[in-house]
Amino acid sequence: MHASSPRDDRSAPPRPLRRLEWLALVHVAVLLVLATWGFGGAIGWVRTALTCAGAPAIFLLLAHVKDHAQRAEGGLHALRWLWPFAGFNLLVLVAGFTPGFHEMLFGADPVLAQNIVSAWRPSSARPLLALRELALFDALFLPCFTLALIVRSRRALRGLLFFAGANALLLAVFGTLQKLAHSPGLFFGQVKSPQVYFFASFIYHNHWGAFATLMTAGCLGLVWHYARRNDGRDFFHSPAFGGLFAVLVLAATVPLSGSRSCTLLLVALFGGAFLHVTIRLIRHRRHGQSLAGPLLGVLAAGLIGAACVWFVARETISQRFAKTEEQVAAMRERGGLGSRATLYADTWKMAREKLWFGWGMSSYPHVFILFNTQKSTADRLPVFYADAHSDWLQSVAEHGVVGTALLGLCALLPLAGARVRQARSLLPAYLLAGCALIVLYAWIEFPFGNAAVVLTWWLCFFSAVRYARLDSAS
Repeated sequence: MHASSPRDDRSAPPRPLRRLEWLALVHVAVLLVLATWGFGGAIGWVRTALTCAGAPAIFLLLAHVKDHAQRAEGGLHALRWLWPFAGFNLLVLVAGFTPGFHEMLFGADPVLAQNIVSAWRPSSARPLLALRELALFDALFLPCFTLALIVRSRRALRGLLFFAGANALLLAVFGTLQKLAHSPGLFFGQVKSPQVYFFASFIYHNHWGAFATLMTAGCLGLVWHYARRNDGRDFFHSPAFGGLFAVLVLAATVPLSGSRSCTLLLVALFGGAFLHVTIRLIRHRRHGQSLAGPLLGVLAAGLIGAACVWFVARETISQRFAKTEEQVAAMRERGGLGSRATLYADTWKMAREKLWFGWGMSSYPHVFILFNTQKSTADRLPVFYADAHSDWLQSVAEHGVVGTALLGLCALLPLAGARVRQARSLLPAYLLAGCALIVLYAWIEFPFGNAAVVLTWWLCFFSAVRYARLDSAS
């Protein structure tokens, strides 16, 4: 890991950042702090604050478009990636003109009654809620998109990612201390959590796990970048060593939080990183050099890291392992996958009713009542679900095939133009690997139901896209 690095932008004198670049970077950093420390964006007033705080991104985009120098340099090409975003916004707005439900009184209580609307016509179960959710989505997406459009410095993008990693490390230390102190609620018991398994400022441990996975992938990418630099310092006196410390702390908090599924995500991430290290050692070994020593060193480092994680999180790991055994035994007794399989089947029934355009944004908790077949074993009352525990299924149910395809294209179009394979740095690859793991995770959970995870995902994604394009062009 001491091999000399390829030509990098540090070989040239740093180009001063333009005012718009500074504004774009600071804007995203402020939103990240607000979302992550503000209960992961899972509380109403924080979501409203994020919507208002993210709105100025529109003015940054307009200012960039009006810049004559940018037009002359061809710096507006990334605007072509916005057409799926515009199409998705148009779909939600058009659907709002056809309410799927109307409010009526049942005695003295207001209830929702379904309107008869063709399945081929875009509609929205709760138009006002849909507009509010759309405004939040735009406020999280557009500031991160400005990174791909406005920022022209790889140093600046690394600085933003370094800030994001430092923020995640502070949250991890804060959450660890809170957990070890057996705090009964968030912020050392100052705020009651609706979830038993909360962590740091996040109400739901699986949302913390998704956030920590993204940040661990980003930190691993930064470690690789700084480890390959040949600036006269050894590994232990370089930023790479500090990055490894951050990786270890973040990785320890995922099992400590009680998130079993995200622990498996981290195992996959570290497995890929270990394979990557092994391949590079094989490719760059000298003739006749033995690989046993380096491989044993990497393996020993991994085992030491795993031992440290076990030492910190062994109590929580043991509890969650026992819970897993109970759940597996219950599934064997029932002869099926339990309530989660029923939930997915009921959600798919809901989606099939309006397959093309869905029931409307933010409609799931209000419409799913009509399709929910599960009842409580204690009182036989219906079980309420605010989320489908599968972002992909819920997206089809709310936005239909058309809306879900537009959301997917919001990422696929920039990814197609990212030139990741032409980039010399490994930072974009690690960022995109973290993003890919969360996309896969969204099949069985709802990480994108958390505003902080959504913002962090787009931050990592557009940073990777922009960094790869700048790296391949230099």
